[in-house]
Amino acid sequence: MTATIIAPTELQTPYVYRHRALAEPDWTRFPGWRAVTAQQWRSAQWQRSHCVKNVRELRKVFGDLLHDSVYDDLQVDQEKQATMSLLVPPQMLNTLMAGVSPAGPGSLTEAFRADPVRRYMLPLAADRRPDWRSHPMATRDSLHESEMWAVEGLTHRYPNKVLVELVSTCPQYCGHCTRMDLVGNSTPTVAKTRFQLRAPDRTEAMLGYLRRSPGIRDVVVSGGDVANVPWPRLEDFVGRLLDIEHIRDIRLASKALVGLPQHWLAPEVLDGLARLAARADRRGVAIALHTHANAAQSVTPLVAEASRAVLATGIRDVRNQGVLLAGVNDSAEALLDLCFALLDGAGVMPYYFYLCDMIPESEHWRLPLSRAQELQSGLMGHLPGFATPRLVCDVPYLGKRWVHQAAEYDRVTGVSRWEASATGARFEPPGTARAFHYYDPLHTLPPEGRQWWERHTA
Repeated sequence: MTATIIAPTELQTPYVYRHRALAEPDWTRFPGWRAVTAQQWRSAQWQRSHCVKNVRELRKVFGDLLHDSVYDDLQVDQEKQATMSLLVPPQMLNTLMAGVSPAGPGSLTEAFRADPVRRYMLPLAADRRPDWRSHPMATRDSLHESEMWAVEGLTHRYPNKVLVELVSTCPQYCGHCTRMDLVGNSTPTVAKTRFQLRAPDRTEAMLGYLRRSPGIRDVVVSGGDVANVPWPRLEDFVGRLLDIEHIRDIRLASKALVGLPQHWLAPEVLDGLARLAARADRRGVAIALHTHANAAQSVTPLVAEASRAVLATGIRDVRNQGVLLAGVNDSAEALLDLCFALLDGAGVMPYYFYLCDMIPESEHWRLPLSRAQELQSGLMGHLPGFATPRLVCDVPYLGKRWVHQAAEYDRVTGVSRWEASATGARFEPPGTARAFHYYDPLHTLPPEGRQWWERHTA
């Protein structure tokens, strides 16, 4: 195996900025929602109770606008390949095929199959690769977060910041979820890991560890999705974080700002955020909300309303952390459209786009490192510097690194090597100290690269 450093080439396709007004698709265009009122649509409770959780419920929404082959394909995937169960709120489902009008039986079939949001929220068996569905190095806990639990659910990977997994459920489940080992319901192919401690005991253990660790200043409160934590419990937890003197940054992670903005528009939630923001301001602590949008069509007026309402409470910032996914946002144009929709339309700061992590059944979503390097170059110069997202590789054991930081990169085998910073990594791969690697999807390699993997994984 020959390791070489590759200089990325910049994309040459010109991008022309056009201010686009956000639009909320008309949900009544679908048979199952023709009688749904605007009042119902704005209700978080209605949204949660009408999530699509299986093929039968999807058919109730779309009816004969989709061919039976689509429903059959989705059922096969759920039974034989999916690592995440179905859970799609009406708000997110309504952004599929946003510019397409139904024109009779089967008329939405092709648009549905090609839709970017559909590709990761409702994966079909036909999407998966028939040759390499999983990379040989794929693992259920691809970032080894549970190995780094200081206490159950608290990952301490970086020197001065931690991840708190407060809950293991979400209001919606993305097919490419990096925490597919822990989050959501079990599927026919994946029996999920479960927390052993009771939630109150886990919370106390986390807070106790943080109090005993004065070197920690930054806490990401995630899961799962904090929108699935009852607000009184979440406010109490964040309030207790604010009582710890050395904590200066608190980030709340919620894709629900995009998938279920109705939750973040609830008066109870906004009033509670205002209370926390006021306390944080008095202490000089920054509280931010991090969300997850992968396609511009997901950013609608309701999403913008929720984002601006959250900002109006005094919360420091709302930021987006997306994932680079083939067929979803794997062009500079798609990424720029999304960034401008977030920035101009919703007041959300583009922040990160991650290479998709190496979980099982994800090869059809993943992009090679070289493509991410090209995309980063293609974004430069279009957005303000403060709003130009960083494209990063979350290297197992090591952590986030900009895609241009690979120490070595062999494009034949798709193996990239990454080095720890001067401060060192908190965790190192067993038996291979200070060797950190990421692996390109095998179908993107030249024939000799695929043959190399076939020989070494026989």
